[in-house]
Amino acid sequence: MTRGRREPRRVGAVLPRLLEELGFGAARAAMQAQEAWPRVVGAEAASHSSVEAIRGRTLEVGVDASVWGQQLQLRQREILAALRELLGDEAPAELRFHIR
Repeated sequence: MTRGRREPRRVGAVLPRLLEELGFGAARAAMQAQEAWPRVVGAEAASHSSVEAIRGRTLEVGVDASVWGQQLQLRQREILAALRELLGDEAPAELRFHIR
């Protein structure tokens, strides 16, 4: 049995489907959200917060202090809209903040 030769493909083009098939779709979405986080919230807020996980449709974010959680909570609609624009259908629908 001979296999047809295929053109090489970039890992980035194959990895999302592979992760989804292996059940790691949430991990991929969390990774994308983590990469986008500084652009979405700005450098200063990003230096005091970090994406930790996605559970269902909720993005869990660790913050340095309650004041950062409050500030980001007030910007929740703006943040979710920006994530939706960047990540499309895989964007979280809710944010949850906790002090790390």
